[in-house]
Amino acid sequence: MKTPQIVQTTGKRKQAIARATVRKGTGQVRINQQPLEFVEPELVRQKIQEPLLMVGEKWKNLNISVDVVGGGIMGQASAARTAVARGLLEWLKDPALAEMFKKYDRSLIVNDPRRKLPKRPGGRGARKRRQKSYR
Repeated sequence: MKTPQIVQTTGKRKQAIARATVRKGTGQVRINQQPLEFVEPELVRQKIQEPLLMVGEKWKNLNISVDVVGGGIMGQASAARTAVARGLLEWLKDPALAEMFKKYDRSLIVNDPRRKLPKRPGGRGARKRRQKSYR
């Protein structure tokens, strides 16, 4: 089976949207034009690296570029991780890898549909309400 020249995938989490581009290269991973090694905080970097570590050495001949917009840092990290995992699956075309990703964490392949509840009247947030006094 012929490998594709370029693969583009997306990942979403809350308000964050990540677009990943996978192409043949030298093993560079960039998040918003910044090398993955320089992404701070460390927890975010580790979260994005999870699919790369699970694949092993197969990604060392690929360049992965991820553009992430919207949301907070952890939402962006989860979206980027989903986009990277989907890109690797599409490039490598390995059903055993897909099964391994699903077994480890389903959100590596599937977007998380949960969203923030909108604020409603009568309180400070979606659920909290002002207390009533009956005296």
